[in-house]
Parts: sequence; structure tokens; C-alpha cells
Amino acid sequence: MYAFNYERPANLAAAQALLAAGGNALAGGQTMIAAMKQRLQQPETVVDLGAISTLAGIRKEGNNLVIGAMTRHQDVADNAEVRQHIPALAALADGIGDKQIRTMGTLGGSVANNDPAACYPSAVLALGATVHTDKRTIAADDFFHGMYATALDAGELITAISFPIPHKAAYAKFRQPASRFALVGVFVAQTAAGARVAITGAGNGVFRHAGLEAALNASFTPEAVTQVAIDASELNADLHASAAYRAHLITVQTQRAVKQANG
Repeated sequence: MYAFNYERPANLAAAQALLAAGGNALAGGQTMIAAMKQRLQQPETVVDLGAISTLAGIRKEGNNLVIGAMTRHQDVADNAEVRQHIPALAALADGIGDKQIRTMGTLGGSVANNDPAACYPSAVLALGATVHTDKRTIAADDFFHGMYATALDAGELITAISFPIPHKAAYAKFRQPASRFALVGVFVAQTAAGARVAITGAGNGVFRHAGLEAALNASFTPEAVTQVAIDASELNADLHASAAYRAHLITVQTQRAVKQANG
């Protein structure tokens, strides 16, 4: 590590002032601390958001679950409201990394980082969530811009995310065994506006699949998925899996997710 200034503001206004002065926000730190150790990031001032109580917590507002950005993964997994209304989201959170990651990692940190194999972005996109920041609200379809890129401006902080409660939903993940990130993860949701399917781990960022959504709108069954062709030409290929294998996994994981959603 190297020398840097560490700040832990007690409220959002103090954090905003530190960020405006050039500080870098720290949420759970699961990515940022590792990047700093490798000198991939070298912020002069680290602004730890962990003491800002207003950024954490879970509440139901109408037909939405509103989850604070600093809410830990394990708190999402264990929350009674989440388990009752969006059990797929609770199960997703409970399957992130290991116990240490789930204890320290945060919803807002994961979504803001937008790792192309992270789990939460698929839930945000499939459920048609709304990202609330300290400046505005951003629809899920407008938020994710590809690998580690989002609609957030410099210094802009996620404060909470609103998840509409779906008719049914499920998440199926084929794990990379070492990192426990998604080699391919598929979140399916049957919403008031129709079926939504979001895929993580397969491309340079989370994305929806129009063909799978059309098939599931016609018939929300695992069998409907088998008729959909998955184009491998824009999917990832690396030492863990070829693009063709990832295309196959998209079909398989979508079928599994639909089967889970249907109970």
C-alpha cells in the first residue's frame, strides 16, 4: 500500500464536500482496496461511506423495495421483506462471493463498479429498477454502459435503488469456481410490463436479451427458451470458457431460472 488520506464522514453532505475536493468514495472496498494494493488506483484521499447511516437500510414503498446503497450483501440476503417480496434478490445476494465478501460488500458499490461478471447488475436490469443518486434518478436501462462504465458522473453517489416487486423472478448462476463471480448468470423476471432477462458474465457488461424475452412473453416456460438462438459472436472467450460455451450456458441458465421462478 502507499500513503493516502483517509476520511470517514458522518453524513452525506460531508461526503459530498470531500468528493468535490477530489476524494474517491469507498463503499465495501472489495474491488477498490485490491486495486489500490496493485497500484491500479492511487487516490490521494479515500472517503469511506460506511458511517453514513442514511445510506443503509431496506424499506417497502408501495410496490417497490428501496434498498440503501451501503446495505451489505448479507443484510439483503437475510432481510424478511426481501425474502418475502423478491426472494430471487435475496438468493442472489446470498450467493455472492464468500461470507467475508457478503459481510463487507455493498449493493451500491457493486452496481457503481459494474464488473462485467457481477451479480447485482443483472437484478437491477431484469427487475427494471431505478437507481437513486445524490443528484437524480436513473432508470436501469439507462444506467449500465459496458465494462466498469455507468451513467454516473464524477463524484456522483448512489444513495439507494428501488426494485419493483415482480410477479415472479429467479436468478441462476454458473460460478467461476475460484472467484465465485458469474461465468454466466441469468436473472429472469415476469413483470407488469412483461418478461425481462438480464445476463451477466457473458459479455463486456450486463445486457438484456430480446429474443429470450420475446419467447418468455409468449410462454414463460423452460421449453420456450430452447427455441431461441444465442449469438456467440459478441460474447466473451477466455481461459475459463469459449464464447460458444457461454452461449450454451445462457440457454441452460435461463431455463433453470424460469423453472425456479415457476416454483
